[in-house]
Amino acid sequence: MDNGNEKQVFEFGEFRVDGSTRTLLNRGQNVTLTSKVFDTLLFLVTNHGRLVDKDELMREIWFDTIVEENNLNKNISKLRQVLGEKPGEHRFIATVPGKGYKFVAPVTELRPQLSAGATGSKDIATPSAPHALDPDAPIQKRAAGRWVFPLVIASAALLVGFGLYYVRSRPSSAPAQTVSTLAVLPFKPLVAESREEALEMGMADTLIARLSGDRGLIVRPLGSVRKFTDIDQDVQAAGRELGVEWVLDGSIQRSGENIRVNVRLIDVASGSSVWSGTYDEQFTNIFSVQDRITGKVAEALKLRLGGGNDASANQNTRNPEAYRLYLQGRYYSRKITPPDVRRGIEFFQRAIDADPAYALAYAGMADAYRSLPINGDVPSADVMPLAKAAAQKALEIDPQNADAHTVLGWVGFWYDHDWKGAEGEFKRAIELNRNNSDAYLGHSVLLTCLGRHKDAIEQMAKARELDPLSLITGALQGQTFLFAGQYERAIESLNKTFEIDPNFWVGHIQLARVFIQQNDFERAIAEAEKAKQFSGGNSEAILLAGYAHAKAGRPEKARQALALLIAMRTQGRITNYNAAMVYNALGRPDEALAELQQAVDNRDVRLILLRVDPKWDNLRNDQRFILIQERLNFE
Repeated sequence: MDNGNEKQVFEFGEFRVDGSTRTLLNRGQNVTLTSKVFDTLLFLVTNHGRLVDKDELMREIWFDTIVEENNLNKNISKLRQVLGEKPGEHRFIATVPGKGYKFVAPVTELRPQLSAGATGSKDIATPSAPHALDPDAPIQKRAAGRWVFPLVIASAALLVGFGLYYVRSRPSSAPAQTVSTLAVLPFKPLVAESREEALEMGMADTLIARLSGDRGLIVRPLGSVRKFTDIDQDVQAAGRELGVEWVLDGSIQRSGENIRVNVRLIDVASGSSVWSGTYDEQFTNIFSVQDRITGKVAEALKLRLGGGNDASANQNTRNPEAYRLYLQGRYYSRKITPPDVRRGIEFFQRAIDADPAYALAYAGMADAYRSLPINGDVPSADVMPLAKAAAQKALEIDPQNADAHTVLGWVGFWYDHDWKGAEGEFKRAIELNRNNSDAYLGHSVLLTCLGRHKDAIEQMAKARELDPLSLITGALQGQTFLFAGQYERAIESLNKTFEIDPNFWVGHIQLARVFIQQNDFERAIAEAEKAKQFSGGNSEAILLAGYAHAKAGRPEKARQALALLIAMRTQGRITNYNAAMVYNALGRPDEALAELQQAVDNRDVRLILLRVDPKWDNLRNDQRFILIQERLNFE
């Protein structure tokens, strides 16, 4: 086996493998292995965290011999025996049926480093165990059959903080950076068949929120990282795509009342693991564990970066069941389709029932409610007061909850038409958390609706910088350019969004709008039909298709779309604004203005675009249209 890593030394658990001396030590005691078994171990450890298929492994180990797969199976079996794995256990080596093997235990690489003016070398180790940093958290054995290590995630967070401190303080020829970038990827299961996506996504979401409080650190939000859920995800490639220096990657597995967490910090430039750790804890202790994470990580980052805030200090629950329900709420509400959003609201309510003082659950519920009118044509009067009340309750519990201020910003101009007050809420959210891309996003949309396009473009650029892979941010950046009259930039932004997800329906809505403004009605219809298909029948997709048909000289098709929009009202859906636009395209201004009047009465959220959408330009001198705009309190 010819491997450049043979001169490297690796540690995992109680084991140390040395490629130069070809030895395996267990707590300092030599473990005898045959040559091929050792080669198998070294290759798996060197490629830890990556799925190695059987063919690749056999080529590397038996590069000079043709052997059967049974030889490899015997080597793996021997390694599991030597490493002390019990049948069905995957503490070190996981089998991916039909594919190959993955070394899943965290690995610390001890890299030889030459001293100045010396010819010798010494091994430089990075922290890999919680007790190496916190003498007050000794590792203790549990009863037989139970996992071993206490204070799982708290210790992991301590390692996050000190790991970040360590990598920041390494000598470097590059100029020092005042702001560092980190991505926390969704946690993965140790075994694919036992996925709990809400828990996996929720652990990442929690760490993102806790690490986002310091101005010296930019942490990519959940919207940018949520696509990196594949078990075999190339962490270094994900970091490059996200444009960050460091990636926090981990796995989480629940077994009964216990959880196991593996975590490691990756240097994206080199792909090396800076530190890693494995921890176990009872699930019932998860909140106290995460409370320790917040304190330890914030403490470590402040030591290095100077500053930070305690904005999230009062946002948590002491109830592990409430936390579990909150994670479910976040998981479903982020899918943005109305059935999923409503399911998310149910979980948030159950979390609040379990802990009535849970600020984050109120803020999550508020955001879910406020999304329903725009995504599902739900009457604003049915949900906006609920969104507002939930956000205010969150702020009553925690006045520094940036997410709640962001929701009040949306409600302020969508529903109350209080433009100045809404802008103040977005600015307050940004003051509290400059990593809050949603606040920049909402502020940008508000500025677009007021015709302040230069400022809107700047705010959207900040949102995109913080959340470069967010689908909704990419789609709404296209909208920002559209209403600023920059159609080519709008198309460019939307095409980048489709590179991430070609089926994202909001992006197709915006592209249909662009093509309408370019009088390319056939392409507009094609995009609107895609939006209708991928959204499950969104009313704005129907409107845009009908509008384009009318402008293309097919009034019958436009009338069919209009009839469909009107029929939706029997289902309790608010479609007055959309119907008004089709009436206007058909050359029926009286009906269009009557529908707009009704839209104002119903507080249709789409009215916010009335001032800037060119499709209304033919009515701007009509006194009835002017009065409608006055009712919306445009500045």
